[in-house]
Amino acid sequence: MIQASEHIKSIKPYVAGKPIEELVRELGIAHPVKLASNENPVGPSPLAVSALRKGMGDLNRYPDGSCHYLGSALSGKLQIRPDGILFGNGSNEIIELAVRTFLNPGDEAIMAHPSFVVYSTIVQAVKGKSIIVPLKDRRHDLDAMASEITAKTKIIFIANPNNPTGTINTKTDMDSFMKKVPEDVLVIVDEAYFEYAVSPDYADSIKYFRRGRDILILRTFSKIYGLAGLRIGYGIAKKELITEMNKVRQPFNVNSLAQKAALAALDDEKHLERSKKINERGKKYLYKEFRSLNINYVPTEANFIYITFKNDAAAQLYNDLLKEGVIARPMGPRAMRVTIGLPGENKKLIEALRKILNRENFII
Repeated sequence: MIQASEHIKSIKPYVAGKPIEELVRELGIAHPVKLASNENPVGPSPLAVSALRKGMGDLNRYPDGSCHYLGSALSGKLQIRPDGILFGNGSNEIIELAVRTFLNPGDEAIMAHPSFVVYSTIVQAVKGKSIIVPLKDRRHDLDAMASEITAKTKIIFIANPNNPTGTINTKTDMDSFMKKVPEDVLVIVDEAYFEYAVSPDYADSIKYFRRGRDILILRTFSKIYGLAGLRIGYGIAKKELITEMNKVRQPFNVNSLAQKAALAALDDEKHLERSKKINERGKKYLYKEFRSLNINYVPTEANFIYITFKNDAAAQLYNDLLKEGVIARPMGPRAMRVTIGLPGENKKLIEALRKILNRENFII
């Protein structure tokens, strides 16, 4: 059998969350809740659903390869030129396009840990080298990341808010950091959850783009817009950077239904506001209940909460939660990430935790 390239063999495949249907089949649980993948529990915008229904009759046609109408609408909303926007099959694809375009074998990319695992996977896939910098106080340690910059550094990844901790780097943090980054290093700021951030100190990354810096800002319709199943995201960068990435982008990479749904969802402010309010209410409820259960958690600026344990309890707790009909996401032996759900889903999580902790006498 043909063998994979050596630099591919050691890559650990991304492990997706357990589907609800599988939990129903395996354990016979009638109404499980999935709090593992940071999806919007409110669902997609009603305007997006309507647009999908209307667009079903054109599936014999290839999609608009340039995402012209969506690009025009988004450029108006963001007040940037359309040639500064690149669309992808989720923001994941844009990460891959950027790495394939700007990273040569042996080049270095700096990233935090724990953060989004896809960064290091894609860097390794092109024979690049990932420079891993541990978080400090659950946030990106930007000073330490800046100190790792060498002549081989081509890309720096910053997830803001960070996945899985939900923490942010502030305006002051980012201003100081950007002054230390050479002009020829691409800073990729992953803002998949930026719409959920409520802190007034949240950094405005677009200002660096407007100043002409080599920055790529990643955003998505998968999270607050509720279109995760359609896979559509976008990147904001200088025209020159977009032009180079378009050279490796596959034609028709964003399907026509995703484009129609995203265009409709973009103007549904009511859906966004409702999603934010439900998230904030759920956040406050879970904070209160976690405190009552003596569960350590990290305050979040996203739609998920990172909880930590004093011992290797994550795997056991994950499995016990499954038996109670709750799908969470273990993040190593001593941490777990839970999505903030609808009120009933949050309540089911807390009831399951209370039951498990009382029964198992966990020390967490």
